[in-house]
Amino acid sequence: MSHSPRIPLLALLALAALGAGPVRAADGQLALPDFASLDAKASQTVNVTLDASLIGMAARFLDPNKPEDAAVRKVINGLQGIYVRSYTFDSDFAYPQAEVDRLRRQLTAPGWQRLVQVHDARKHNDVDIYMCVEQTRVKGLAIIASEPREFTIVNLVGSVDLAQLHDLEGRFGIPKLQMQDQK
Repeated sequence: MSHSPRIPLLALLALAALGAGPVRAADGQLALPDFASLDAKASQTVNVTLDASLIGMAARFLDPNKPEDAAVRKVINGLQGIYVRSYTFDSDFAYPQAEVDRLRRQLTAPGWQRLVQVHDARKHNDVDIYMCVEQTRVKGLAIIASEPREFTIVNLVGSVDLAQLHDLEGRFGIPKLQMQDQK
């Protein structure tokens, strides 16, 4: 995302060290809205829907002899789904804030825990990162980032190791997560 607040990857690693609509909290998957009406309004869209079989197929295209590809294979090995919806607009707040709020409300269901919340009132930017945990097992991760001309939802379903999450940055439609405030 272009001007979003950036959270240091080190903060995500520290959180990993701590262990830690309808929502299927048992499997870590969000019920993502269709957002079909936004496709016509958006100047750029990213829509990634990969279930376990498609993730497995994509993994076959990764070269195990390349260290970065081997790292990605290790991360996606425990995933059953990668779902990304990202929209960029030419004007401010062209997306329905109610839809974004509805997604955030799903994350109040049992099993979901907020890991990170970044709010910049001056720039109207918000980033929320949640993890779905069942007992001590991570079942999913959700990232919702919104700013005046863009919003992005990333939902990783399955076993997620936050210490390895940076290996997915820039792949499968997942944005870079070096989340430091850009000036």
